[in-house]
Amino acid sequence: MRALISDAIDPAPTDDVVPGTFPGGATLRAGERGWVMLDERPGAGLGRALVWARRERLGELHLIVDDVEAAGVLARRAELFGRPPRVWQVEGRSIRPAEPVDPPPALEPPAIAREQVALLHGAGVEVVVERGEIRGEVLGLEVARVVVDDRDATGETTARIEVGVGRHDREAFAMLHGEVPTAEALAGVVDQVRRHRASDAEAHPLGRLAAERWLRSIVMADPAAVGARQLAPAEPTIARDGVKDVAPAVAFGDDPDGTPVVVACSVGIDLDLVPAAADARQALQPEARLVVVVPERDAHPVTRRLVDDLARPAELHPVPGDWRHGLRGRPRPR
Repeated sequence: MRALISDAIDPAPTDDVVPGTFPGGATLRAGERGWVMLDERPGAGLGRALVWARRERLGELHLIVDDVEAAGVLARRAELFGRPPRVWQVEGRSIRPAEPVDPPPALEPPAIAREQVALLHGAGVEVVVERGEIRGEVLGLEVARVVVDDRDATGETTARIEVGVGRHDREAFAMLHGEVPTAEALAGVVDQVRRHRASDAEAHPLGRLAAERWLRSIVMADPAAVGARQLAPAEPTIARDGVKDVAPAVAFGDDPDGTPVVVACSVGIDLDLVPAAADARQALQPEARLVVVVPERDAHPVTRRLVDDLARPAELHPVPGDWRHGLRGRPRPR
């Protein structure tokens, strides 16, 4: 890393350089300046790097990324902080300043896919659109997806609903229960997921997956608890690869005064929560209020400081007690 930065950083680091380890990368420190090389999931590495810089009491932070797309995402997110780090992109044996890239545009599902929405609503699932795909969720867990088939020999396309939790489950479900009518199959999966995602249910994988999206569904059912009038699901700026991926769940709406509101929900300590939340606000409505919702136990001082470090104000909303009971602070069950 030292060889990469020597030609680009002025003044170049001298002999007091201290290398270090970093989750998914490596660091160098020289006095009050620090460099982080992000190798693993670099697009979601800004929060980790900011926390390291604060812990090391650095006055200047540089991020170095080999992935062109991730470098653009990091450069965009860095600008949302009051003291933005500089982002560099590796180019051969040197580095150059990374240029921010726009978030991906929202895609509209095909009209033929929209025709399946009524069946999803009829089954009582929440309809979510991400990357132009229509998904059905139960308390934040995907249980169905509308799939548009390729054109057939006549040039016609068809849309159908695949039932199951995640891609592999949908494929297995189709092989084992392909003869079951879609409405019946969907009702069975919805019932099963609801039983395992009840607040008093015993521990089960269906109760652990996509917890942040479960919290979002609770917030959308009680928007007044976070000062909003209405909220609807919104797309994250970095797409998830599957139901096991953990990423802040975003909602967009307004408050009683008509002011736009962006809400970002997370369960557990996610160091990329605040950069991702600010990025979502910038993509949806830069002037919106931003409310970051986490269980009280996850309102770590690190997250609070990241919220305070944003260039535009944001609010941290800890949910007291067991969030699965709702947002009003009901006590944990014994």
